[in-house]
Amino acid sequence: MNKVPKSLSSLLLAALVPIAMLLQPACLEAQTARTAKTDAQIVRRPLSQESEKHRMNAWTVGLAGGLLEGAPIRLAAEMARVVDDGAELHLLPIVTRGATDNLNALLYLRGVDTAIINSDALDEYKLQVPQIQSRITYLLNLFPSELHIFVRPEITSLQDLAGKKVNFNTLGTAAAYSGPLIFSRLGIDVDKTFIPHQVALEQMRKGEMSAVVFITSKPVDAFVRGRWEAGFKFLPVHYDRQFEDYYLPATLDANEYPNLIKPGERVSTIAVPTALVAFNWPPRSNHYQRVARLVEYLFSRIDRLQGPGFDPKWQSINLAASVPGLTRFQAAQEWLDRKARSVQARP
Repeated sequence: MNKVPKSLSSLLLAALVPIAMLLQPACLEAQTARTAKTDAQIVRRPLSQESEKHRMNAWTVGLAGGLLEGAPIRLAAEMARVVDDGAELHLLPIVTRGATDNLNALLYLRGVDTAIINSDALDEYKLQVPQIQSRITYLLNLFPSELHIFVRPEITSLQDLAGKKVNFNTLGTAAAYSGPLIFSRLGIDVDKTFIPHQVALEQMRKGEMSAVVFITSKPVDAFVRGRWEAGFKFLPVHYDRQFEDYYLPATLDANEYPNLIKPGERVSTIAVPTALVAFNWPPRSNHYQRVARLVEYLFSRIDRLQGPGFDPKWQSINLAASVPGLTRFQAAQEWLDRKARSVQARP
């Protein structure tokens, strides 16, 4: 009773075949559209990632900071905290082989736009990089690193150190580079060693080492907290024309080292400026614009760095201080000029 006659089934089948054939292209078209849409989404993903990559790099400034245990990399990290503005500015501190290697990184290493250097590092590049002082420009004189020549009681003058064992700290430090350079200028040939200062100081107590050379910001904890027998002292180094190219005059006094310098007395010495520098990029270049933005953020927020929670060295920094042997970065000079005009315009 429910059976469909065979002839009727054949008739229905014949009628459905053309309908199926008509529907097939539509289905294929819809499937093709879905596949194309999926493919388009897959293609767009790398483009989106590429866009994000460009966004993150557009305002990232690489800063060669030095050894992990050194003061420059700490200052670099603090600068990065203060100037950070997401995608608008990202300062990226980079650990290197030391402050003396930072200039090399600035000249040749990709991704390095700025560096913290000791000013006399330029001396090494006079021959291999002609006109080095026109290729490097400074943003900020960060702080001076004073020369400390600490000697045993039997040493009474710099000339007494000739042929004697003198330690210049480990390789990569400011003392290891600038110390021998300064002694060379003084014309004094010593038996140079490059071991950790804490080891050398113990050797001094035993009479195995005649002197240690520190080049760092005063006061130095080893001399403030250490207890030394009578006669241990700092030797004076007088600032004259042979130091005018990269160095500054400085002193050590009793307020800084009450256990080693008598009240009211001062020991003359020299200081090596530690500077934030950049390559001398063309003003319209992307690199120049990045560094110019760093200047704007850093100079405008310097008061934050001089507040609690940051290295005390920031409190003595003068934005207008010059660096011997270098020209100030154009955007930095323009910022200082605007600041000076705004101060003059105040009633």
